[in-house]
Amino acid sequence: IGVGLTGFGLFFLLFGVLLYFDSVLLAFGNILFLTGLAFIIGLQRTATFFFQKQKLRGSTFFLGGVALVLLRWPVIGMAIESYGFVLLFKFGPSSPQICLHLSFISFPTMERQHQK
Repeated sequence: IGVGLTGFGLFFLLFGVLLYFDSVLLAFGNILFLTGLAFIIGLQRTATFFFQKQKLRGSTFFLGGVALVLLRWPVIGMAIESYGFVLLFKFGPSSPQICLHLSFISFPTMERQHQK
């Protein structure tokens, strides 16, 4: 059930962005995504993940963005939510290294640097 809810949540988020930030679709997508996440890893682990001391800033931006989308400020809400998502999952200097190992993504300049 959780994977399905999360999948539908991501679908509605993408569909809401494609339809020029339709606030109803984005809000529905956010609710489904968070509900699916809670079903997959459990309520306690979800709360623990979002409210860890080192992830509090990212959680604040992410959940604040969700709240703004629910209050019908979709563009600003999605921007803040995206920033929080990046902070939560630490997309930093290691992300390009991970991309090097994916066979369907190729960055010629990164491959040259990786070979040195």
